[in-house]
Amino acid sequence: MVFVLGLRDLQRAIDEKANAIQRKFVALSLEMEELGRNLLELRGDELEKGREEQAALRARQVELADEINLWRERARNVVRQKGDAGLRAHLDELLPLSDGVLKMVIEKTIRMMDAPEEELERLALEEEGLGDITPVDRLIERARTSYDLRGSDISVRQRAAVKFANRSGMAMDNQALSELEAAIDDSDPLVSEVVSLTLIQMYRFRALRIADLTTAHESAKKLANFDHYFVIPALIEILENPRTGFVTEGDKTMETDNSHSRMVALLKLVKWHTPDAKRALHMLKFDKDKQIVSTAARALELFPGEWKGSLDKK
Repeated sequence: MVFVLGLRDLQRAIDEKANAIQRKFVALSLEMEELGRNLLELRGDELEKGREEQAALRARQVELADEINLWRERARNVVRQKGDAGLRAHLDELLPLSDGVLKMVIEKTIRMMDAPEEELERLALEEEGLGDITPVDRLIERARTSYDLRGSDISVRQRAAVKFANRSGMAMDNQALSELEAAIDDSDPLVSEVVSLTLIQMYRFRALRIADLTTAHESAKKLANFDHYFVIPALIEILENPRTGFVTEGDKTMETDNSHSRMVALLKLVKWHTPDAKRALHMLKFDKDKQIVSTAARALELFPGEWKGSLDKK
């Protein structure tokens, strides 16, 4: 089962290689259309030069089309090989032609082919969630090896973070939170980003949902310390949602509100200085917390112009 999943990852990685070339093909087609329109206005030597450029682009377009078809065929051939020897030969052919994430996926597939039976059994248990590996370990391993999570689209990593944090009980799992916090400075930047996005979601849940406002406030402060653009919606959500809960001091438990957390979010949004942050402050004009109202009004008075990005980076 694990090896089958590995082959699926390999197919997706090879198909994405073809997709990347196809995007170049589309861009080239648009460039040719633009050149074709311009040729109508050219004369003499400039027209001849334009036609030569058009011919070169057309030749390059044919090359790209051949490359796309070749990589699509290579993806299909992953599951067409007869036995391990055929697959190994196919991988040996692809490896020197590959780089980046695709090379990493091919190397991982080769390692799985060479893994002893007990190692594959261990991987199968991990895949089913039955081994000693923790949910955070699995998330980090996916961030390190999954082609989907290692692409250029950050929204894929964001969705993975939301899905992880929304698992039943996960946002309140202190062990998972500690493991994520320990991994935030991972040397792999994409792993670090997945961890950061997941922590943002877990802190967001704690700041907005749990009744213990001491823990909720600590989570709001953790969010304010993040230097990642995706934290802004979480801060806005805290600011826009006044609520009550409890705090414990000694033997006494008292009801209170989350005004301190809202103020932390407000001040950090001023520093982020984005259009969304400014709109959030404008919406506080009739807030019931007078200190929130006056602080927001003062910030808007101090910075009346367009908010174009973090004050910390200016």
